Formats: sequence, C-alpha cells, structure tokens
Amino acid sequence: MANSKGKNTVSVVEEIARPIAAELGLEIWDIRYLKEGSQWFLRIFIDKDGGVDINDCERMSRALDEPLDKADPIDGEYILEVSSPGIERELVKPGHFERFIGADIMIKMIRPLEGIGKEFKGVLTAYGDGDVTITDHSGENTVTINKKDAAYIKLDDFD
Repeated sequence: MANSKGKNTVSVVEEIARPIAAELGLEIWDIRYLKEGSQWFLRIFIDKDGGVDINDCERMSRALDEPLDKADPIDGEYILEVSSPGIERELVKPGHFERFIGADIMIKMIRPLEGIGKEFKGVLTAYGDGDVTITDHSGENTVTINKKDAAYIKLDDFD
C-alpha cells in the first residue's frame, strides 16, 4: 500500500524504525501494515541476540511514537504493535534464510506438492534467489521450493 507521499508504507516506516532500533540495540525482523476487520495495524517485529522482552517492545514503541507522528507516513488511524517475532518466527527476507541455514523449519505450501503434501518439516539446507531447500530429518529426501509458493516458512523449535 502506498502512502500519500507515494512510497510503500512499510518501506517508509522501516526507514524511520531501523536507526531507532539500532540505537536501542535491536534489529527490525519484519514490518507489516494490514487491515483486520475495520482496524489497520502497523506491526513491527523486533529481535536481538538472546531474544526480546516486554521492556524492549515498550522502549521501541515509545521511541517510535514521535518520529512516526512527525513523518506521518500513514493516512488515517492505525494501531501500532511492537513485538518479538516469537520462537516459530516466520522467515521472510533473504537474510533470515541465510542466517538460519542448518535450522529446523516447517513449510506450509499454498498448493500441495505431489508425494509430499501441503506441510512438511526438515532442515533448511540452502537458500538462493527465492529457492528454499529443505532436507527431511532422515536425510534421505530433499525438496527445493520457491518461497512465493509457500503460505509460510517458519522456524520449528518444538521438535
């Protein structure tokens, strides 16, 4: 969605949020601007080594209030939410995939893959140009999919 200044809302918010996060010792994991029911939500997911807590979320939220109000990148009312991406964080950006090569992941496909189905788990073994390679835990089966064909790809920290 473009804002009144013609730029993508998420891009504008990221330009504002990234240096603020860095000053607080945090990184921006992801930013989403979406409508749920009649409400618009600006969700900023933050991370740091060792994980974030409620105090990190509160500090980031307070630090963003004034710069967001001043820049006014969003037309209309919205609810700002700052949170952790969680244990089962969704891998979205190329850097996420590169950082977690060797980690357990779970994939849910938009359409089932023949012989595999719609959901599968394994180890992220490679990533490049949107292609995600996952090897099952037996090490016998390897599948490469394009991330645009997946409903989601998340870390799987529960096995």
